[in-house]
Amino acid sequence: MKKTLILAFMLITLTGCYKDDITPIVQEVKPELQIADKSGIKLQTSFVTSEVLMNVKLENSGTATIKITDISNRVVSKEQVNVSVGDNLLKVYTSALPPSAYRIALYDSNNNMLGITDFNKIN
Repeated sequence: MKKTLILAFMLITLTGCYKDDITPIVQEVKPELQIADKSGIKLQTSFVTSEVLMNVKLENSGTATIKITDISNRVVSKEQVNVSVGDNLLKVYTSALPPSAYRIALYDSNNNMLGITDFNKIN
């Protein structure tokens, strides 16, 4: 019984000390989401029902703010996201928004606008 406990303890200890190699997953940016500039924002499509894929491209990593405004320029959604240098694929959920025209803008941590685009929420 002691040998079994000692063996189990050694296996748990050795497995717990094992270093896992974690390989970052490379997100492939589809052609319709590619951004030629150093920074910006691009939606997969300008006609949205419940969600849309978005590419946010930045020169520096950190926190960025995404604001969605309606046609009266009222902020209807504002969210801060952590982004890395280069392309960042994000999903925007729009099911809570009523059908209308909207503008989505990207701001850096100093509140400088890095990109802006429009979309239409449809049923």
